[in-house]
Amino acid sequence: MVRLRACIVTLCLLGSGVSLFSQSKLDSLQVLDEVVVTAQSFESVIPSQRLDGKLLESLNSHSVADALRYFAGVKLKDYGGMGGLKTIDVRHMGSHHVGVFYNGTAVGNAQNGIVDLGKFSLDDVEEISMYNGQKSDIFQSAKDFSSASSIYIRTKRPTFQSGKNTNITFRYKGGTIETYNPSFRIEQKLSDKLRFTFSTEFLSSPGRYKFKLRRVSKSAEVGYDTLGHRRGSDIRANRIESNWFAYLTDKSMLETNVYFYNSQRGLPGAIIRTANGFKTSSGERLGDNDFFIQSAYKNDYSDRYKFEVKGKYFYSRTHYNSLDTTKLFDGESAWTSMMYDNIYYQQQYYLSSINQYKILPNWHTALAVDLEYTRLNASFGNKAGPNAAVRGEAFAYPKRYAVIAALSSTLELGKFRLLGSVQGNYVAEKTSGKADHPSQKPIATAPNKRELTPALFLGYQPWEAHDLNFRLFYKRIFRMPTFNDLYYAQLGTSVLKPEFVNQFNLGATYSKSFANSYFKGFTIQADAYYTDTKDKIIAAPTGSFFRWMMTNAGKVEGYGVEVLARAHGELGKLKVNLSGNYSYSSARDFSDRSLTSYGDQLPYTPWHTTSAIVNLDYKSWMLNYSFIYIGERYNGAVNNIPVNKVQPWYTHDVSLRKDFQLGKVNLSATLEGNNIFDQFYEVVLNYPMPGRNFKFNISLTY
Repeated sequence: MVRLRACIVTLCLLGSGVSLFSQSKLDSLQVLDEVVVTAQSFESVIPSQRLDGKLLESLNSHSVADALRYFAGVKLKDYGGMGGLKTIDVRHMGSHHVGVFYNGTAVGNAQNGIVDLGKFSLDDVEEISMYNGQKSDIFQSAKDFSSASSIYIRTKRPTFQSGKNTNITFRYKGGTIETYNPSFRIEQKLSDKLRFTFSTEFLSSPGRYKFKLRRVSKSAEVGYDTLGHRRGSDIRANRIESNWFAYLTDKSMLETNVYFYNSQRGLPGAIIRTANGFKTSSGERLGDNDFFIQSAYKNDYSDRYKFEVKGKYFYSRTHYNSLDTTKLFDGESAWTSMMYDNIYYQQQYYLSSINQYKILPNWHTALAVDLEYTRLNASFGNKAGPNAAVRGEAFAYPKRYAVIAALSSTLELGKFRLLGSVQGNYVAEKTSGKADHPSQKPIATAPNKRELTPALFLGYQPWEAHDLNFRLFYKRIFRMPTFNDLYYAQLGTSVLKPEFVNQFNLGATYSKSFANSYFKGFTIQADAYYTDTKDKIIAAPTGSFFRWMMTNAGKVEGYGVEVLARAHGELGKLKVNLSGNYSYSSARDFSDRSLTSYGDQLPYTPWHTTSAIVNLDYKSWMLNYSFIYIGERYNGAVNNIPVNKVQPWYTHDVSLRKDFQLGKVNLSATLEGNNIFDQFYEVVLNYPMPGRNFKFNISLTY
């Protein structure tokens, strides 16, 4: 009844709304000399964190995941090395609640629900932005309304100087961790209305670096303090990408993206002390082949009505291979770990239709409908040890059909701005697998799921003469269990319920500009939030090392504060950009009162985090300094007790860039110093990160 009332209230609010856009001609797609498509955001209600332009280029970051470390509320889970997986968690709700969108279309993974952001290089990225709740722009697909937080990755659009039709860029990056990373990009203007880009990149590294591990016992005695070298974190990866832009009229355009990624990498294992020293390699390997083609057609048919249709086909082949035969011992029995040689094939078909209509100058409404079909196949070559519990693996071969619809609207009433939305989800599944061993349970298909999730955002600007805005929002988020949650052998269960999060946020933004001053302006943004996660999907042991069970026993409550500040100024030809953020967060597990861990902080959830960036730009020189601090937290053990506490870590990175003009060729050279104070630290326990290391980058553009 409470949910029904919330939906009714939100639907009533949809009969209100104000445009996210003014009536300027820039509301439409314009074909200009450089073909710039612009839109005016409703930033006062849902502001974004953003990295773009030279600031993004100046960061000592290789992948999108590395750059996201500088956003408030973001926790990066990094297992070390070049081959390690990199995922993010925003406000400690879990990686599954972070939507990732590449050029406006969702990046999905129905198998495990996690997007490895280490696969996305920064070479072709123009802007990265993050929104808590959702984007302000209601002209978006239904999936854009699905996540608690959203990451938007926008690649570079081709721009050309007068009389020039071709841009060519070659980059080479190297480093002290034996990293070889050449890349090539070409932009071509075929006509005034058609242009394309093509880029390719190769990355190779053995992932070998020096690490230090130190452990102290409960009695404050040093258990060990050792130096070693990481092994088994190598990577060889190729990326090929092509983007096409067709500006059909001054109000319509067609954009198509083709993407291919291939990698072979070693997965870094935990550094474990053994009788013969330290185990520094896991023996696990992962091969990825990802391909997608996506296209979006937009048309502003009139001042009142705009339309977009987008489609995507995604194919992924994942080869997981484990050759680890380490003897394991749990105090009662010994066994040899299982060996795996599994290949998973994932396919996804996606279609979205978006319609926005301006009923009145201060009232816009939108309807988006998405259709999605996903299937997962697999082939197995498992080999079990002599004492392993299971010798084969049943697989469900699942297929998922989803219909997602979102009705949204905006309203401006004097000093107030409202945005409301209701999203409907219908999910149906089929399975065709069967158990292939008497010890395995029969495979059952998960029941159909139907859910409605509302959201309401309120903005208030008390004085028009001052850029001071207050905001308040509530959003309910629905997380569908992944294929692994539902069907993975000895783990999944088809009766799992969806996971729900209720998210509340209160915040304010103040900006000030100065026309005749060395100090040009600043922005301060502060938010306080509360999250309540119910039916959280967790894995619980069943008494066997190999047998676990997925349940909905989880309940997590979280709250926190985020503060961001940005400032910029000019002193002659010296430009100064400063930015920083601070986060305080608490995320506690209230799943089971009978457990000693009831009310404990979630593993790897720091109470305090902060980061800062200082960027100095003088003529053809650029100096950049960045700092990240992650405070005290607990490891993945059961209880929040002193022995499980993980010490804070921080890194200082610097880079110096020089630009040269050699005729028609632009040359830039960059020298980077990472972790310059050589701190040895671990993001995840027993997965040490690199110490001090250096990189260089040479770029030629014609």
